[in-house]
Amino acid sequence: MRSGPNVLIASLAVGDLIHIVVDIPINAYRLMAEDWPFGVGLCKLVPFLQKTSVGITVLSLCALSVDRYRAVVSRNQIKGAVVSAWTATEIILIWIISILLAVPEVVGFDMITMEYKDKHLRICLLHPMQTSLFMQFYKKVKDWWLFSFYFCLPLAWTAIFYTLMIRKMLRNTETCNHTKQRREVAKTVFCLVVVFAVCWFPLYLSRILKSTIYDEKDPSRCQLLSIFLVLDYFGLNMASLNSCINPIALFVVSKRFQRCFKRSSEGLQPGCWVQRVDAYKALLVPWPAELLG
Repeated sequence: MRSGPNVLIASLAVGDLIHIVVDIPINAYRLMAEDWPFGVGLCKLVPFLQKTSVGITVLSLCALSVDRYRAVVSRNQIKGAVVSAWTATEIILIWIISILLAVPEVVGFDMITMEYKDKHLRICLLHPMQTSLFMQFYKKVKDWWLFSFYFCLPLAWTAIFYTLMIRKMLRNTETCNHTKQRREVAKTVFCLVVVFAVCWFPLYLSRILKSTIYDEKDPSRCQLLSIFLVLDYFGLNMASLNSCINPIALFVVSKRFQRCFKRSSEGLQPGCWVQRVDAYKALLVPWPAELLG
């Protein structure tokens, strides 16, 4: 399991795990509560980790698409248990770029206090009054930037390299086991891309529609805003579901992942622990049985 694509998938899984452990519980609380009790630090950290996690997912999917194309084109690609220097460099760059692209979230997000029904409510959001020119520009184009880079880019990138890969596979008449393994990994990566597209599309659709259709001066804006809020809540839940559903998608599509998962889960079964204890006792044969209990 320590091949290039598996290490990239593991890197993607770490990004998903960060989102599941930190972001999802806090975002679930935000959907139900009126107030933000976690302070300024978490107000900046949560969106930063969320964008970092999405960046890792997006760039990992792009890298996996290129990796699968290279595997099909190059018959002499190096195989083995050791991760290549190219794959290690890819992972380092993916994490560095994802972190750097998430820095504006740390700068722009802040807590503001507003009065509502005689209550002082603390709200965490991208501050409406940004001081620097860059953050003013970022706030203005944020929805389109996120839609183009974090959604359209991986889909277009995957479409290009998978089209090239399919053309190469159709020309190749080999049916060896090595070719079947490459096709299975390609199918796994394609499944991850489809799951990503389905889970994130509602949120981006809601944000783009709101930025293009919604007018603050429209007398009937409240009804339209209510519709966008429902779409936004649905989109946020679907986006959070992406990180949770990736392991399930891998288990359904990849036979290799199924085998490794079953092998790992066997060690957690009570019978396996009994067998291991019995094996350990068997090593102590010279000792009297009474001493072994």
